Amino acid sequence: MASNDLEVQLEKILPEDLARTFESAYHVFQGNHEHMDDLLKNGGILLRKAAQKFTTTQLILGIAGIAAVAVVLINRSED
Repeated sequence: MASNDLEVQLEKILPEDLARTFESAYHVFQGNHEHMDDLLKNGGILLRKAAQKFTTTQLILGIAGIAAVAVVLINRSED
């Protein structure tokens, strides 16, 4: 399989994917927990697309970074 064929098969991460995921996360962060399903769905789609583009190490570091930011934001919101 040529590299061009592989690139065609990979789904691109679109700005809309990021916007939907962050919008859902914002709603959940604001306390609208009915958006939790949307967050899980949109986050899963984004993660699946990212998994096609990045190495395992890059994915682990990216997820760890996101988790660290989430912990800081949650701590600040509780203060």
